[in-house]
Formats: sequence, C-alpha cells, structure tokens
Amino acid sequence: MRKIIDIHVHTFPEKIASHAIKTLQEKSGTVAFTNGTITALENSMAKSGVNHSVLLPVATKASQVTSINNYAIKLNLEHSEARGIISFGAIHPEFENFRGELERISKSGIVGIKIHPVYQGVNIDDERFVKILGCAGELGLITMIHAGWDIGFPGEGQALPEKILRALKNSGNFRVILAHMGGWKIWRESCELFRHTQVYIDTAFSLGRMTPSDNSDNRWNDQDLNLLSKDEFVRIIRDYGSERVIFGTDSPWSDQAQTIHEIESIPELSDLDKANIFFNNAAKLLHIA
Repeated sequence: MRKIIDIHVHTFPEKIASHAIKTLQEKSGTVAFTNGTITALENSMAKSGVNHSVLLPVATKASQVTSINNYAIKLNLEHSEARGIISFGAIHPEFENFRGELERISKSGIVGIKIHPVYQGVNIDDERFVKILGCAGELGLITMIHAGWDIGFPGEGQALPEKILRALKNSGNFRVILAHMGGWKIWRESCELFRHTQVYIDTAFSLGRMTPSDNSDNRWNDQDLNLLSKDEFVRIIRDYGSERVIFGTDSPWSDQAQTIHEIESIPELSDLDKANIFFNNAAKLLHIA
C-alpha cells in the first residue's frame, strides 16, 4: 500500500468550526468536504489512506500568533505520531518579535510555518515578510506560502508570482513550498518563474474542477470552475520534476480520497513520480521515515 502525506490541510477548533466553515463557504462559493474539525480530518484520512496530514494555521492578526503556536506545539507533542497529524506554526508580518517567536517554535520541534499574504493583507515582497523569510531560512524552517490568487479575495494580488520571487531573492530563502502548484489560477506564469529555482510546489486545490456550493449565487460560470486539466497538471510536473512536487489537498476544500484517485489515475505519471509526489518529497522535508 502506498504511503501518503497530505502537506496542506486546515482544521478549526471545535467551538468555531461550524461558523468558520459556513463563513468560508459563503465567501468562496464552494463546498467544504468535511465539517472542519480534527475528528473529521481523521475520518477522511482513514477513508483515503492518508498516513500524515500537515495542518497549516494562518494568523490573520498579529495577536493570534502566540496562541496558534501554543496550540500547534501542544498538538504535535500529544498527537503527531498517534494520529498522524502534524501542525506547522504561524507568523504575521506585524508580529513585533518575529525572530523570538520563530526561534521558540523551532526549538519546540515545529518544522515549518504558513504565511498567507492575501489573508494577512500584506504583499509578500514587503520588507516585513522578507525579514521573516530570511529568519525562517536561517532556522531551517520550511515556509509554506499561499501563491497566486485566492478564491475568497478576487483581485487581491499580495501573493502574485513575481512578488514571491522578489521576496525569495531578497531574503535568500528558497526552503519554501509554494501552495496551489506554484500560483493558483496563474499556473503557467508561476512555472516559468520558479521552475529553475529550488522551491517546491504542492498540488492543493489545483486539479480538475471546483465544486460550487448551493448558495454560490451563480457567481461561477462553467469555465471559472475549471482548475488544471490532467494534461496541464502533468506538464507542470514535468517542468519542475516530480522531485519538487508534493501532494496537498487543501482539505476541507477538496476531498482527500477523490484527489488521490485523480492523481493515481494519470497514466503519464510513473510509479516513481507518484511515490515522490505522495510521500518521498514531503517525508524528506518533514523527516518522516
């Protein structure tokens, strides 16, 4: 049986999960495939055969950073091996003592951070993010960056590919994973910019079609729902090399089992390609045997 790591998932605390999922469904006009809790994620992992899922918390305010990271540290200490769930940490560009916080979470055993320039309302090439990227690189932390457009914030360009590339060059940090195949809905441009760098990309929410919610108010036309076709998906993997592509779903916004099936059913990808994407690349970064 194939080992699988999902490098890109989200959950919410039990007391706010229902409200968070409802709000995000309304904002995006798409369907969530779980109720957003850790229990639901565990059930999804058992159904789909995912061995490890990596939680990517986002601090939308600087005041949230410490509590999010405290929770991540606790979860990793108590549950990472037993439940197969690992959490990255969070940082915000307005968090004053970012260096001290990154040092703290690194010493705790957290191996990476998630930054989301769109949700955080700051361009990725802003000096504050550049300093965070540089510090994370010095500490050996993986940095997962939301890349490209965001479904819930149409027209917001804080994470456009050229800005990301400028930030990485200015920070000297290429120990980075770019979410959504390098740049959501800007895939070809992103590939041209990053294919000759050392960055990894993940597959989250990039293959096939989006699933609109019943209350999407007809905001999506048929063409808008399209993500990457299988041919386009394979072409990007060929351009990067399967050694730099990591499986991710963006659960609960994609179904883990369905996404695995879609990739497994691509005949143009060799068994080694699939092993690299589903497990080998992430395992190397996360130090999982």
